[in-house]
Amino acid sequence: MYEHFEHTADLGFRITAKTLPELFEQAGLCLFAAIVERVEAIRPNLERQFSITGTEIDFLLFDWLRALLLAADEEKLVFGKFTVNLSDNGLTATAWGEPLDDERHLRSREVKAITYHELLVEEQADGWFAEVIVDI
Repeated sequence: MYEHFEHTADLGFRITAKTLPELFEQAGLCLFAAIVERVEAIRPNLERQFSITGTEIDFLLFDWLRALLLAADEEKLVFGKFTVNLSDNGLTATAWGEPLDDERHLRSREVKAITYHELLVEEQADGWFAEVIVDI
């Protein structure tokens, strides 16, 4: 589950999940739900692989979201489905999506960057919680 919240001139994400891989998957959905109005309308027509090295979970989440945003910006792609596998030294992931189509993917806002400001990932009694602030 995820939600957006206003944060001064930025936008915040709150993400909860039962497992850590699911938290990363939900974070990907949250990012693209901030970019397009209907993330569920994104078709899984192409598959993109990601591999990110890191051992600190909060920085790994940052790098994951930054890699997705980079693919969106540079390749004009949107993603709506994710599978994330975590290991002791990082993550491997698959994202499914399609090229951005301005007629089908109505844009909500432009996410310019993922920030370290108030970045938080923590395990809780019922699963995992994260907060991420993005520059819009």
